[in-house]
Amino acid sequence: MLAEFAPTLLPSWLYTTLPFWPLLGAIVVGIMLAVGWQRHRTYWPVVLGVAISAVLAVFLFVEIGQTHAPPPSETEVGTWSESTERAAEVGETHTIFRWISFGSQFWERGWWIEVNYFFDSLTAVMLVTVALVSLMVVIYSIGYMRDHHGEPERGYERFFAFMGLFVFSMCMLVLAGNFVLLYLGWELVGLCSYLLIGFYYKKPEAAAAAKKAFIVNRIGDFGFALGIFALYTYISPLAGTNENPLDYAVVFKYAAELTQGQLTLVSLLLMCGALGKSAQFPLHVWLPDAMEGPSPVSALIHAATMVTAGMYMVARCWPIFSASQAALTVIVVLGVIGAFLAATMATAQYDIKRILAYSTISQLAYMFVALGVGVPDSAIFHLYTHAFFKALLFLCAGSVMHAMGGVIDLREFSGLRRILPKTYWLTLIGC
Repeated sequence: MLAEFAPTLLPSWLYTTLPFWPLLGAIVVGIMLAVGWQRHRTYWPVVLGVAISAVLAVFLFVEIGQTHAPPPSETEVGTWSESTERAAEVGETHTIFRWISFGSQFWERGWWIEVNYFFDSLTAVMLVTVALVSLMVVIYSIGYMRDHHGEPERGYERFFAFMGLFVFSMCMLVLAGNFVLLYLGWELVGLCSYLLIGFYYKKPEAAAAAKKAFIVNRIGDFGFALGIFALYTYISPLAGTNENPLDYAVVFKYAAELTQGQLTLVSLLLMCGALGKSAQFPLHVWLPDAMEGPSPVSALIHAATMVTAGMYMVARCWPIFSASQAALTVIVVLGVIGAFLAATMATAQYDIKRILAYSTISQLAYMFVALGVGVPDSAIFHLYTHAFFKALLFLCAGSVMHAMGGVIDLREFSGLRRILPKTYWLTLIGC
């Protein structure tokens, strides 16, 4: 277990538990609900679980980030981990356990699926972004999901259980070291978004928005699955006996041996999943309607986690995408169309949350353009900054909605700076 990973700040086994703390919190909430625990206390397991994951993510970020600093001299106290240095540069796969093995005596080789993590700088940046924003959102939700008398809303426990499951799914998606684990995390994120967008399921608009998000994402995910199958078909003949053809390290190792047509086909199919998950043209239609969910859901799903998953996947598969100029051209064209289309549509909205939704589509489109022109570092930097300021804006929108009794029409707002001075300044900072 993490045999080659030699961190210096924390024991290596702690990093393997990072995604499971929010899941444990969600399970504890379910148990508390089953035994009839006090409803107004059921938030703490998820908040604690996400907080632990956030702390571990920060330590991992520092651990890998240290590899870009000059190594300590022989006279200084400290050690230098060659393993984490390699992880920061090219990435390392660290196997936790072999999940499934299958094959028979009639096959030339056996096949297996492992639960493994892939550590590199991209993993560290995404994890710290997801974990920190998620922590802020779940803390905000403690008070937001209560009425004006301080009593928990109906489904209070269900909300926090879904939030814990969502954070777990996103962390697994980021940490995945192979395409099978990536796809499982990808689909779990989609399921959790459906459950959270439709949290107010008795409201027809919320139920319809949840179904719309689920169906549109399935369209993109179908192409994503085909891309993984194609990748397996092309890499399998090239991989060695002891190499899994769907491990990131193996795929990136043999990607250069694929033909231009194969690379373009795989890239375009994988891109279908990215367009759906990141709400990019032409699969952008689900995101504005998804604002029917609670504001913390909008902040979490539409700022730092789900909508960034598509861009993260493209950046993660950069050795594949960068080898296909045709795929990069398609990304640029769709990104430019999406950025202009969403920005212009935002100017015609009066719903404060829908304005932020179209802004999110536009900003993500800028990130895709950056990927398409060959500067993934700039795209990831924009993702990192966008996650925090857009989450702040969504949470400020929720504060305004609470103060206005659920009113979200900008034409009915006036003089809120005097009534909500803190929200005013925070919104100004976010803008």
